[in-house]
Amino acid sequence: MARNFYRKVAFGIAPGQQVPDAPLNWAQNQVEAVPKLPWRGAVPTGAELLTKYAEYVYTDRRILRKKYKTDRAGYKGARKDLKIKVGEFFYENLELAIRHDAALRSGAPVFERLWWFWCNHFAITEKDYMPEFVTGAYHREVIRENLCGSFENLVKEVTISWAMIHNLDNSVSVAPNSERAQKRRAKGEPATVNENHARELLELHTVSPAAGYTQADVVALSYIMAGWEHPSSTKREECNPVKFNQKKHEPGTHKVLDGEYKQKGINSSNKLFEVIHDLSKHESTKKFVATKLCKHFICDNPTEEMISPIIEKWEESSGDLKEIHKALLAVAHAHADKEEKFQNPEVWLLQAVNITGASWPPPPEEMVYDYKSFPTKGQRAPEIWLKEIGLNPYRAKQPNGWPETMAEWVSPELLIRRFAFARLLTLKKLQDKPTFNDLLNANFDNIDEIRSKLKIKENDGETKSLNKSLIKLLSSKWMLVA
Repeated sequence: MARNFYRKVAFGIAPGQQVPDAPLNWAQNQVEAVPKLPWRGAVPTGAELLTKYAEYVYTDRRILRKKYKTDRAGYKGARKDLKIKVGEFFYENLELAIRHDAALRSGAPVFERLWWFWCNHFAITEKDYMPEFVTGAYHREVIRENLCGSFENLVKEVTISWAMIHNLDNSVSVAPNSERAQKRRAKGEPATVNENHARELLELHTVSPAAGYTQADVVALSYIMAGWEHPSSTKREECNPVKFNQKKHEPGTHKVLDGEYKQKGINSSNKLFEVIHDLSKHESTKKFVATKLCKHFICDNPTEEMISPIIEKWEESSGDLKEIHKALLAVAHAHADKEEKFQNPEVWLLQAVNITGASWPPPPEEMVYDYKSFPTKGQRAPEIWLKEIGLNPYRAKQPNGWPETMAEWVSPELLIRRFAFARLLTLKKLQDKPTFNDLLNANFDNIDEIRSKLKIKENDGETKSLNKSLIKLLSSKWMLVA
């Protein structure tokens, strides 16, 4: 059995953890249910965080900008105080700590890796104050909680979530023949749809361009999606729960790809769910997502041999994510000793932490609700660490998320940053000091080759040289790929 399987689909084997006798069973058993978050501190709800966001935007826009209209320095200081009050810096770091704590301590690292994949598949960009107040809860409550149901339901919940509605500006859509549009035009105001959400639902979340959809399909889907919004109010601005507004919706029947969608019942909200149903079972969706799963976990250029079993299980199970994930894991297991996958910076960091037993993330008692005191203690703020190594999962630059292939990550700067961070995982920070032999035996097959290439002697790692040996290993190609 190739020991890299434990890093290919999880975060490696930690000090003191027994290497599983049946690796594939070990992996597949972890995707049967959503594990509880092990974080020992308070976990804020999405609703609570949206209220914090509302407090920030209302106070900033309605009070501070008026009060300090002619006092730039005064406004800057007042806004900083407001950020401290609402926890603008704190909550992003708390969410990242919760995410990393789950990766290391939920007891289901394979599930956690799959959670990370889907968070990137349904990425939220670095927009407004979403990384601080929205994205973490969206990952936890919308994506994580729906990873043991159907792909269709996952797409539905993501599509109508506050995070995605705001990220892709669907609230501003006003269909041209809607009741709201007619009133706007009577006042000389514009009334148009925003195509962002419809386009990304097709291009990035389901069928992909391989389905051959046209601009007419995008527009028709935009008409169907018009009306799904987070309404604005004076006290909360845009920070209100999502609802369907029939007055902004385009009446009539609409065609998207090969489907026709018409109103059923008293409003047209059903149209979107029917489109998602058809997109989720589309052949292009199955191939696109199966390929992307293989690309993330197995290799940059997956073959039909790898992709086909996942598609077959998708069809047999009607899109049951548990079965899709099990099929993926079986393929990854079969190719563990044949294919290598370059690990993105965040995965690499958590694997380095896990196999060495390093102290990470900061525990609840170190998460201080303050700008000045939190980033101390060796700069242990998760947001700072992830920024330095080049991947903060809450701050994707594009709607298609962070890249999946080696070419985007192999740059001198990004590699040097990883090597520098290997030095932060020093011996004094290791909670369960492993012997170097135990670490190698649990996580690697080619132990003699590693020792030879890195010039590590047989007894190194069991004396004061353990730290130097670890730095060599964590900076080596054997840790960069799995």
